[in-house]
Amino acid sequence: MPELHAGSYKEAILFLVTAGIVVPLFHRLRISPVLGFIGAGALLGPFGLGRFADQHHWVSLFTIGNRTEIAHLAEFGVIFLMFMIGVELSWERLRTLRRLVFGLGSIQVVCSALVIGAILFGLKVPLAGAAIVGIGLALSSTAVVLPVLAEQKRLNAPAGRASFAVLLFQDLAVAPVLFAIAVLGRTDTAHMGAALALALAQAAVALVLIVVAGRLALRPLFHLVARTKSTELFMAACLLVIVATALTAAASGLSMTLGAFVAGLLLAETEYRRAIEATIDPFKGLLLGVFFVSVGMNLDPAQLLAAPGAILGLSLALILIKAGVVLMAAPAFKIARPVALEASLLLGPGGEFAFVLIGGAMVTGLVPEEVGAAALIVTTVTMIFIPGLASLARVIGRRSAGRTLTRARAEPLPDRQQNRVIIAGYGRVGRQVGEMLARHKIPYIALDSDAGRVAEQRRLGYPVYFGDSASTELLRRCDIAAARALVVTLDNPQAVEAAVAAARAERADITIVARARDARHATALYEMGVDDAVPETIEASLQLSEAVLVDVGVPMGLVIASIHERRDEYRAMLKRKETDTRPVFRARRTVGKAAGETRDAAPKEEAPLPRRA
Repeated sequence: MPELHAGSYKEAILFLVTAGIVVPLFHRLRISPVLGFIGAGALLGPFGLGRFADQHHWVSLFTIGNRTEIAHLAEFGVIFLMFMIGVELSWERLRTLRRLVFGLGSIQVVCSALVIGAILFGLKVPLAGAAIVGIGLALSSTAVVLPVLAEQKRLNAPAGRASFAVLLFQDLAVAPVLFAIAVLGRTDTAHMGAALALALAQAAVALVLIVVAGRLALRPLFHLVARTKSTELFMAACLLVIVATALTAAASGLSMTLGAFVAGLLLAETEYRRAIEATIDPFKGLLLGVFFVSVGMNLDPAQLLAAPGAILGLSLALILIKAGVVLMAAPAFKIARPVALEASLLLGPGGEFAFVLIGGAMVTGLVPEEVGAAALIVTTVTMIFIPGLASLARVIGRRSAGRTLTRARAEPLPDRQQNRVIIAGYGRVGRQVGEMLARHKIPYIALDSDAGRVAEQRRLGYPVYFGDSASTELLRRCDIAAARALVVTLDNPQAVEAAVAAARAERADITIVARARDARHATALYEMGVDDAVPETIEASLQLSEAVLVDVGVPMGLVIASIHERRDEYRAMLKRKETDTRPVFRARRTVGKAAGETRDAAPKEEAPLPRRA
């Protein structure tokens, strides 16, 4: 048995210990673990405790000295990240955000790169080096910004969507830039044109082979593996695809990350996409942790202490340049200034791909060593600022929401109008109701307590006004006495009940249709006097049933009839519990009936339903 050398495993053990401490600690502190990995790399690297390893031998036990081994693992971290970006990319997401992705995203990258590159070129940096550093610094940090937004639950906020769209374009732009660096790094000026054409042809052939082989082989491969029902074999197949495509791309002169990205795109079209994401995500997280540890190892605190003013000044300049580009481009895409300001603070710092682009260009000699080192230090410093900038952006968003709230409150209500429908809540459900009413030429007015939403919808020309739908005075100002109906689409059950109670107390005969959370909530709303309560869970199950019945071949007419019948059965079941408690409301409501006709105090007898739907 060969002799065991503990030193051979020191780097791996140190990293696992670091991950075991950093991830739970920083999650508890609500700080991105990325910053913890960078800090751990700076502490354990050659510029941290490694400085004292020669004087104190025991210190070397707590330092990462094998930078080459860490660099190889770090490269796989970026490879797995690009693969996951490819897998997560979908045409639906691109279609939804296409204007922001290819509009705002391209403007941000191109304009930021041009400004930064022009400044560097003016400082006597070679043209190719200035361009590469400009592009590298123009990119932002997907690995830090998205987790921070997710922690703040702001990914679906306007600023979160704008930031995500720009980051998505940046991720797409990395692949061609890496290819350009690889081509420029291996060509000489004498035969630049021929070498470039040959490289492009070779790369095109390699990409075609990867795409064709992937389309022909990947789905059958994963189908075969999935039939074994072996988790280990499925994981091995995922790793094989990533490594094989990455090595194929590298052998043809492309970057390994580009090969992994293409593999991810191909697998995104298969039915195994979600299973692959769940399988690869832990590997991506750990290997990205290694990548950020390697980033921290390159951070020399002595350089920061030697010129802190210059580094902080350059970091601030980078953030201001990129933020300024986003702010100037935002109006062209109808992004409100407060939202643009939030997004600009998130996108201003540098990102992890700067280390890949600038580091690779330094190896090939395209970027001077001192310029690249300074750019990477600035990138690291600005990435450390991201959580603080995100908190600042959130404060700005709240203040701007307060100003919007004041403006929304000052918006006068419209003139009185007969037979108008009042919509309480103008989120996604309320907007759909408004669109259907407008399609049938039925006038309506909408109320919402989200000042930002009100301001946004009013800019689009919709009759939305700020206010609490449970306010009796506000309902009177909306002329509820002459309204045709009230539709309550609020997503908070308590808010729905408050709005229903206020409307029913003000006018007993108005038709009320309310959104319910589930069957129990719908029963409670019927007891309060609504005409129709629409439970989300029941409607979702009915729509799923309709879809599957049509897909398996049941005629559409029969499906629609049975769905309507089932919906009526549910409605009767939900109303049955409240028939003895509210006969007054049924006797008094006459809207939509012929003259002299009223609703019966009790509904017709219905057959009981089974316990399970």
